[in-house]
Amino acid sequence: MPPEFCHIEVNCVAGLGRITSRALVASTAMAPFERHLFICVNERACSSPKGCCFSKGGKDVRDAFKKALAAVKLKGVVRANNAGCLDICEAGVAVVVYPEQVWYGGVTVADVDEIVAQHIIGGEFVQRLMLPNQEHLAGVLSGPALGVPADEN
Repeated sequence: MPPEFCHIEVNCVAGLGRITSRALVASTAMAPFERHLFICVNERACSSPKGCCFSKGGKDVRDAFKKALAAVKLKGVVRANNAGCLDICEAGVAVVVYPEQVWYGGVTVADVDEIVAQHIIGGEFVQRLMLPNQEHLAGVLSGPALGVPADEN
């Protein structure tokens, strides 16, 4: 039997006004993630003056995020995604957390547990890793806390 479908409407603010888009979504579709982490794993030529997140450990950072999120039972709630070039390779490894749009730079495997505990679970941005000039945040340094899901025993 085919899945039931429902309509959703998404409103986006564009440069010149509001755009409305309708999509047909299966009611059996996976619930949306509460947060997305985009981890740059882009690979540039070694001769590039900007460097690249791949050579700075982007894949290891991505894998560490996946492992850390699973360890605190946030798999399916928070998604750690590969990202191509985020255009700030000189500050790599770059990580962007949505929906807050918080940009982190110079992230290492050693920073992953702190970002998961402080930002993802606790809602407080990790200021020491935040890239400068994030005017879109308007000085806000925290977002909604997710907490840790209860055991389902």
